[in-house]
Amino acid sequence: MLQSIVSSRKRAIAEQKSKMPEGTIERRARNYSELPRKFLRELKAGYQKQSPAIIAEIKRASPSKGMIKENFDPQAIAKSYEEGGATCISVLTETEFFLGSPNYIKSVKAACSLPVLRKDFILDDYQIFESKLIGSDCILLIAAILDISDLHRLYKLAISLDLDVLVEVHNSEELDKVLTLAPSMIGINNRNLNSFDLNLDVTIDLVEKIPSDVLVVTESGIKTRVHIEKMLSHGVYGFLIGEALMANADPGLALSQLTSV
Repeated sequence: MLQSIVSSRKRAIAEQKSKMPEGTIERRARNYSELPRKFLRELKAGYQKQSPAIIAEIKRASPSKGMIKENFDPQAIAKSYEEGGATCISVLTETEFFLGSPNYIKSVKAACSLPVLRKDFILDDYQIFESKLIGSDCILLIAAILDISDLHRLYKLAISLDLDVLVEVHNSEELDKVLTLAPSMIGINNRNLNSFDLNLDVTIDLVEKIPSDVLVVTESGIKTRVHIEKMLSHGVYGFLIGEALMANADPGLALSQLTSV
């Protein structure tokens, strides 16, 4: 499945380049004047309080669950998340498998004051420039789909554009690769992106190998207060939570109930 998604993204990127050349989008991105909201800073504030810092995800569908939200209103969800106590927001922008859209970034930012992560399968410089141009505050780089040279190039490019970067790993090999970046943030995905198997112990096992000055975000499978307490007990205060919230009629209420002591 992961390879199918990557192949789809490569086709989409080629099509985008035929409509707007990379030189054009790069120039526009470098001239983009709107100041980003500080994603990393907001998460750090949660860490300093040693309380859950939640990246609440806006996601219409996924390959593992199918359609998650039929009546999908990204702006209403963003407002609900902000009211429910989210620290930041993650927005799926991949169109074919997750039914997302890059257009959701601007609409979500217009609806709330929280920093926004563009969650997609980023493979090319073009997508970094696009991320800046659509108003992303942070991007996701997935170690499983990038070799070390691409990972370094994309990371440095994003930082040069004043974008925060969450770098995602799932195993020790990916973590070793990512640590060569000396990143500020690492996301640990508890879900295997090939098999979709889920195991919360992935975070528990890997967090011990990450330097203490790196902010860690656990991703996938966080559904109950017990799950949150388990992560807190291992020094993990960053959480990316999507399906457990999106499946609820009131995602913001679900968030506040999940994080209340």
